[in-house]
Amino acid sequence: MTEPTDRIDSGAPRTHFIEANGILHHVLEWLPPDSVAARGETVLLCHGFLDFAHSWVLVAVPLARQGYRVLAFDWRGHGQSGWVGAGGYYHFPDYVQDLERLLPRLVPSDERVHLVGHSMGATACAMFAGVRSERLRSLSLLEGLGPPSSPLESAPDRYKSWLSSCARVDEKPPTLIADLSDALRRMRVQNSQLGGAFGLFLAEHATMPALAAPEQLTWRFDPRHRTTSPLPFRAEMFLAFLARIQVPTLVLLGEKGYRLADEAARLAAFPQPPAVQELAGTGHMLHWFAAEEVLAALLAHFESGSARDV
Repeated sequence: MTEPTDRIDSGAPRTHFIEANGILHHVLEWLPPDSVAARGETVLLCHGFLDFAHSWVLVAVPLARQGYRVLAFDWRGHGQSGWVGAGGYYHFPDYVQDLERLLPRLVPSDERVHLVGHSMGATACAMFAGVRSERLRSLSLLEGLGPPSSPLESAPDRYKSWLSSCARVDEKPPTLIADLSDALRRMRVQNSQLGGAFGLFLAEHATMPALAAPEQLTWRFDPRHRTTSPLPFRAEMFLAFLARIQVPTLVLLGEKGYRLADEAARLAAFPQPPAVQELAGTGHMLHWFAAEEVLAALLAHFESGSARDV
C-alpha cells in the first residue's frame, strides 16, 4: 500500500466531534500561530458533494496564518461525520438544519461568521444565509449558485429512479480500493490534473479501511449519495432564498467550471449585487486547483465585509 504523504502542510488542525441535529459531525479547527495576532473573526468552510473538510487545507492554513480562526466540517454522510442510517436520506433542508444546529456549537451566538461554501455546500450556505443573515459577517459561494432546475413533471421518474438506486445500494457491498494510489486513480477520472502529494493527501482522507477486507480501502462517504435524489431542484425556489440574503456576498466561478444557463438571473436575484469573480483556466474544484486565487479573493472580501461592520 502506498504510504500517506507528509509533504502537505496540514497546519496541524485540532479535531473535534460535535453532535448536532442527531448527527456526530467531524470538525477541523485551525488557529492563528502564536506569532500572529488573532483577528477575533471566524471563517467556516463548507465542502461540496462527496468532498470533505480536509480538502480545504490549501485555503484554511494560510487563512489561519492571516489571523483568522478557521473551521471546516464534514457534512452528514461525508468524511468522518455520521451517516443518516437505515431508512434515511439526504436533502438540502437537512444540510441547512445541520448548519443551524452546528453553528452555535462552533461560534458564540454574539459573533458573526464568514461563511464559505463550495458547490453543494455553497447551495446549502446560500439557503441558510437567506433565513439567517444576522448570523453572518460575509458569505462566499464558490461554484455554488445551485444545480440546474428540473421540471416538475420529472418527479415521478425521479422517484422511480430513487427507489431503484436505493435498493441497489442496500444490496451492493462497499466498493473495495486496493490502496491510496488506486484511490487517486479513481479520483482522477473526474479531476485528471489531480496528483502528487496533494492528490495522495486527498486520497488518504477520502478513504478508510474496508470492514470486510481491512487490508483494502473503501470510500468514507455514504453510498446513498450516489443515488438519484427524488426531489426536483426548482430554481424559482432557490432564487427566493437568494433574494433574502442581507450580507456582503462573493461569488467565485471557474472559467471551466459548472456554469448555468440561467446564471445571470441567479446573480440578479441578490438584493445587494454580489462581487463576482471568474477564475481563468480553472474548473469546478477552485479550492483544489486555484487555492492562491481563492485565498486572495476571500481575504479581500473578508476585509470589505469587516469594514462595513464598523
